Amino acid sequence: MEELLYEKETYTIRGVCFKIWKEFGGAFKESIVEKALVIELKELGFGVESQKRFPIFYKGNKVGVYVPDIIVDNKILIELKSKEFITKGDQKTFWHYLKATDYKLGLLINFGPEKLEIKRRIYDTAREKQRNSASSSA
Repeated sequence: MEELLYEKETYTIRGVCFKIWKEFGGAFKESIVEKALVIELKELGFGVESQKRFPIFYKGNKVGVYVPDIIVDNKILIELKSKEFITKGDQKTFWHYLKATDYKLGLLINFGPEKLEIKRRIYDTAREKQRNSASSSA
């Protein structure tokens, strides 16, 4: 059986999210949930960066900045939501955010009023194919 990428870390992050959701439900905005998640993850010994800035380039020119909510151990990108449910648009935007960084694993986490939703996305294979096709066409 193939092992999941960052399986232990993801399992722990999921557990912490459920703990926070049980405490808060979906009653608070993203910034409050983010601060609680950072506290929990740091207490467990994870390296945590909140609101790290990533420049976005187009044809070699900086065109903007992407600021993910949380980076864990410099390998897992976390984007938080606090809304009714995760939309296809949210998922598509999250996919583009993951593509814009060098992180292989991303978690899109929604602290909704009815339930906690966690979407796990890996962007390793697609990135390698994209880089290989770009270098072979050059």
